[in-house]
Amino acid sequence: MDPIIERLDKLEKMIESQAIYTKEVLNFNEACRYLELSSSHLYKLTSAASIPYYKPNGKKLYFKREELDAWLLRNRSETQDEIDRKAADYLINKGKVKL
Repeated sequence: MDPIIERLDKLEKMIESQAIYTKEVLNFNEACRYLELSSSHLYKLTSAASIPYYKPNGKKLYFKREELDAWLLRNRSETQDEIDRKAADYLINKGKVKL
């Protein structure tokens, strides 16, 4: 294949992938790419109502990018420093006598 055609194809794919990050509402395939999930896994998440989605006409699935971001950022794990600070605060407060 011509190197110029290959580069143009690569650029086209990059532009298409960047469009996902600017859209407010994603279709099913875009959501799969955005979340880096297989279509079967995303279907499992929607059927278990584990991820927010919309089904306006009863067939096609749509997702709000903002809600997908919130879903991705749920269940945050604390850093070791945060855990150590909480433990130290607990020990300091435990030693205080309440009057």
